Amino acid sequence: MSDAFTVLWTHDTCRALRKADRVGERPPVAFSGVHSSLPAWSGARVGDEVYALHVNRCVVFVVSRMRVIDMERRDCCGTSPATWQDPAFPGHGDWSMLGADGCGATAVHVEAAPVRFDIPIPGDLLAGLTWRNSRGRTRGLKHVVDGRLERSVSLQGFYRLTSESAGELAEVVDNAGPLVPMAEQVTGSHALRPSHP
Repeated sequence: MSDAFTVLWTHDTCRALRKADRVGERPPVAFSGVHSSLPAWSGARVGDEVYALHVNRCVVFVVSRMRVIDMERRDCCGTSPATWQDPAFPGHGDWSMLGADGCGATAVHVEAAPVRFDIPIPGDLLAGLTWRNSRGRTRGLKHVVDGRLERSVSLQGFYRLTSESAGELAEVVDNAGPLVPMAEQVTGSHALRPSHP
């Protein structure tokens, strides 16, 4: 049975995705690392799902849902760097903002939903989300007040969701409407206008 995980994409990462016009596109790759800003995808296996999350103004958004295809360097990654000045994954230059140059970065090839910034996790669901560690202990999010995440520290990392929470997040993504056009999003603050049917 496959597992589901969450990973937090930083403001810098999401800003770079917007600047490169990647909204609406499907990333073929993400990157695992060894630093808190690019956490290792520890425990993930082929077939597992990973929800990339982003926090904006205390609201948590699902940016993409990715299914792991493999975690090995392939021909599509390009030539391995010969010096520290060479790009680590020249074949994935379009998606390098996802961590290609991060500390100890390794490629994780994925089958992904399009990048978007208009799927908020409802506040009541956010407060009830749970994760489990390798010992089977569960935990929820800290710093959730009135359905808003005031501090994102407990999301920073790569964590395995409980099966119940994985199912709830899947439902949020599956029930999301069509992508809100970038023209309807406020670019300066990256806040989102409500979508209308």
